[in-house]
Amino acid sequence: MVKNDPTTGKGEQTRSHIFQSALELFREKGFDSATMQDIAAHARVVKSAAYYYFPSKEAIIQAYYETVQAEQERLCEEVFAQSTDLKVRLTAAMHSKFELAKNDRRLLGVVFRYTGEPEHPLSCLGRGTADIRRRSTQVFRNAIASEKLPKDLQELLPVALWALQMGLLVMFLYDSSEGQLRTRRLADGSLALTLKLLSLAKLSILKPVRTRILSLLREADLLPEG
Repeated sequence: MVKNDPTTGKGEQTRSHIFQSALELFREKGFDSATMQDIAAHARVVKSAAYYYFPSKEAIIQAYYETVQAEQERLCEEVFAQSTDLKVRLTAAMHSKFELAKNDRRLLGVVFRYTGEPEHPLSCLGRGTADIRRRSTQVFRNAIASEKLPKDLQELLPVALWALQMGLLVMFLYDSSEGQLRTRRLADGSLALTLKLLSLAKLSILKPVRTRILSLLREADLLPEG
C-alpha cells in the first residue's frame, strides 16, 4: 500500500480508517491483546502504513482521547451558547465526558493505568497529556465564564471541577450499576453542593484561603494555562 501524506485528503482518510479499525480491535480484544500487526491486518494495510500514521498503540489511544475532548468541547459550546444558567452549564461540562466515554470504559481506563509513571505518554498527570488537561480545564473555565466571581476563584474553580471530574471518571470505570447511575448521581450531588458553597467561597473573608490554595497549586504545577 502506498503511504499518503496525513495532511492530504487521502492521507486523512487512511489515517481515520486505521484509527477506527484500531478502536474496533481494542473493543473486541482489549488494548493489551491487540498488536500493531493485528491493527494493520484488521485495517487491511501493511504494518509500515499503520506505523506511519501511529508510531504505537499508545499514540492511537492518545488520538482517541483527543477526539473525545474535541467532541466534548463542541457539545459544551452548543449548550453554553444557549444557556447562561450555571447549573445547566456545569452539568453539561461534567456529564458530557461520561456520555462520550460510556461505551469505551476499558479504553478510558488505559490513561489511569499509567498514573504512577509520569514519563509515560498516557499518564493522566504526565507531560504527554498536558494539553488534554488544559483543554479539559478550559471547558469548566468556559462554563463559569458568565458568572461574576473573584479573579482568584475564576482561576481556582475550574481546576477543582476538573479534579472532581477525574475522580468521578475513576469511579465511572468501576461502576457496575446500569448506565453507571451511581456515578452520575454522585456527580449531580457534587455539583449541587458546589453551587451551594459557591456563594460562601466568594466571600472576601476567604480571600486569604483562596490565595493560599492557588499558591499551593502553582507550586505543584497544577494550574494549566488557559
